Amino acid sequence: MSSNPVAETVASLMPGARAELAELVAFRSVADFDQFPRSESEGAARWVADALTAEGFEDVALLDTPDGTQSVYGYLPGPEGAKTVLLYAHYDVQPPLDEAGWSTPPFELTERDGRWYGRGAADCKGGVIMHLLALRALKANGGIPVHVKFIAEGSEEQGTGGLERYAEEHPDLLTADTIVIGDAGNFRTGLPTVTATLRGMSMVRVQVDTLGGNLHSGQFGGAAPDALAALIRVLDSLRAKDGSTTVDGLTSEASWDGLQYDEEQFRTDAKVLDGVELIGDGTVADRIWARPAVTVLGIDCPPVVGATPSVQASARALVSLRVPPGVDAAEANKLLQAHIEAHTPWGARVSVEQVGQGQPFSADTTSPAYAAMAEAMAVAYPGQEMQYAGQGGSIPLCNTLASLYPRAEILLIGLSEPEAQIHAVNESVSPEELERLSVAEALFLRNYAAM
Repeated sequence: MSSNPVAETVASLMPGARAELAELVAFRSVADFDQFPRSESEGAARWVADALTAEGFEDVALLDTPDGTQSVYGYLPGPEGAKTVLLYAHYDVQPPLDEAGWSTPPFELTERDGRWYGRGAADCKGGVIMHLLALRALKANGGIPVHVKFIAEGSEEQGTGGLERYAEEHPDLLTADTIVIGDAGNFRTGLPTVTATLRGMSMVRVQVDTLGGNLHSGQFGGAAPDALAALIRVLDSLRAKDGSTTVDGLTSEASWDGLQYDEEQFRTDAKVLDGVELIGDGTVADRIWARPAVTVLGIDCPPVVGATPSVQASARALVSLRVPPGVDAAEANKLLQAHIEAHTPWGARVSVEQVGQGQPFSADTTSPAYAAMAEAMAVAYPGQEMQYAGQGGSIPLCNTLASLYPRAEILLIGLSEPEAQIHAVNESVSPEELERLSVAEALFLRNYAAM
């Protein structure tokens, strides 16, 4: 990285940042309290609150949000008349999945091959550290030129909307001229990228019932309606032969006209096995940024080990539908439910329960804040021009903030580049990306204040 005082300061802070990220990763802060202790999430929230207090933030508070989790808020005043910037990250994480599949313990930050491994290292506890590093670098080099609001969400990964509802009930709390969402990622390591669009999401729980109880498959199989077989048929109806998503009434033909995703690079990033085809049609960017995508997240049925020769009376599945910009998530959810009901065979009883929803998001990339970020990233990543990309994931809070504060500019950056493998086993963060993005954010705040 080219030498400048901010970059030099961030570089000097990196050993301490690693130690802090290790402390934060150690909390098993999955906001699913049926699986993980509430105390772990509360401990992570207190860690963030203590860090803000140590940095001189005022009004630091643990906000009890309507979904039963806590978000952490703090305010750091800047010069009189300065602009206000809201910095966002979340401290909750996805479950570690199969801990045996991790090469090192998921809640123990471990350095390996130049990366730091641990659940939440990139998504999004690393985002908390990124914001802190940027602020510390500015404090050491002339001061922070804007008012800063900091919000760390406690249930983003669950999609339960706690902070969204809290913000709607307290609309003055998060007002800002610009909002920096630290929960996205570069298109690839070393290529500075802002995320211009996000797909929204609808998540439903589907239950199919056919019998009063399980039956012997030899005595009744062949005539007794099998709930698991019925569920499989329903789920299969959500995809065409090529794997494209097919929800009745939901268009799936949009195209992406920005940065393209090379198919071979995608195969590498996604770790697609040799000989296995990608699904869908159109470009990769079309498929993951501009079109809907359905995913079966889980099925409740007997495991293979211990299964009995039975016709199943009931079966359940959790289904996610990613919704591209331009499509209303609530309308997509209605179409998904109607499709499931229409395609349930044999008169089986089916119930569809919505368990999560978030609207898609599209940013105004012509705003002054984007110019300030482009200039900052050009310094943090010498020789590289800032790119605009989409992201297939959802951050429901973005639309809530855009609705509450229509004049605010919203930028999405972060540490979740493809090698980070967020939500999978062996999640990791690149310390070089953490360093460069912290520099970029610090320089952005300085550039933006001068506009």
